[in-house]
Amino acid sequence: MSASFEPAPPEDYLMRLAASDLGRGYKALATAELDLHEGLDVLDLGCGPGADLPAYARAVGPSGTVLGLDHDAEAVTRARALVRDLPTVRVEEADVHHLDLAGSSIDRAHTDRALQHVADPGRVLAETFRVLRPGGRAVLAEPDWGTLVVDGPDAATSDAYGRFVVEQVVRNGRIGRRLAGLAERTGFMVERVVPVTAVFRDVRAADQVLGLARVARRAVEAGYLRERAEARWTEHLATQPFFASVTLFVVVADRPPA
Repeated sequence: MSASFEPAPPEDYLMRLAASDLGRGYKALATAELDLHEGLDVLDLGCGPGADLPAYARAVGPSGTVLGLDHDAEAVTRARALVRDLPTVRVEEADVHHLDLAGSSIDRAHTDRALQHVADPGRVLAETFRVLRPGGRAVLAEPDWGTLVVDGPDAATSDAYGRFVVEQVVRNGRIGRRLAGLAERTGFMVERVVPVTAVFRDVRAADQVLGLARVARRAVEAGYLRERAEARWTEHLATQPFFASVTLFVVVADRPPA
């Protein structure tokens, strides 16, 4: 494998993405849309290793609370270590389809690239709606992998790669375009949908987010790409001027006042 590509997913992928220019940009937008202030109770669904939790704790102050939930025990352990000195933050292992929370008990809810992986995004949104107080807000940041564009040596190979990502790699690969409609059908008032398009001109930076060569090899194994086409495609990405982009949508959704 070319030195341009990482041979395996990095263990610190989520934290590294959060610290990147891309991560800081859309996370700042999502945090601003949450409209956090002193005394609010905040729920982070699919919090992962807890990248967003310290900022939320600072925003809601000592009279507010922050609860991070994730199904992955290792991520929960890492998040707890990150926030161990923040008394207003709690992190629990949980199934976000079934929240062990009272109805109308949370002021703000947040997801960041979590709904793309869950079994039933509609169920998660229904649970989010249930636990939000009337007038509360959910800010949902989710990619649409159907918008992925990679400039390769031929359109057919890049298109096949994109189909593989949507159909096989990500459970809900087109959640970005579906999210506003799902939220409205759940009962939310969708206030805004803000597109954030990530543009990559450096193949190494793109590979850290997209796993280009690793995913291409999986596409060969799944029959989406032929060996020769995959080899030519990855060689082109590693040696020629690079371009890729994908769009994430930040959906701002409020529970109507009582």
